[in-house]
Amino acid sequence: MGTRGNDRQIDNIEFNVSNIQRSKAFYGTVFGWTFTDYGPTYCEFTDGRLTGGFTSGEEVRAGGPLVILYADDLAATQQRVEAAGATISKAVFAFPGGRRFQFFDLDGYELAVWSAQ
Repeated sequence: MGTRGNDRQIDNIEFNVSNIQRSKAFYGTVFGWTFTDYGPTYCEFTDGRLTGGFTSGEEVRAGGPLVILYADDLAATQQRVEAAGATISKAVFAFPGGRRFQFFDLDGYELAVWSAQ
């Protein structure tokens, strides 16, 4: 995922997929994406400009991929998100490389915010 200096910018897009190998074959063949595996349920992809991920750790959901933003200060960002009227859909949790939370915006789109800290 991204690095410091990208505060409040889109940093990552995550696709929930039913079969990571199938998704890698499709996007690798069609678009030339490259991949880095991080265990059996997560694979990072890059198209040479944008980084994202395939995860099979959650159900495939309608509505498109999960857009992930970066924040230097995760707690302050969560406070701003809630103060602006969004609903937290997944409380802060740790993962290899950082922590993140997810929320529904005012129109029901689910997004996530992560921080390396």
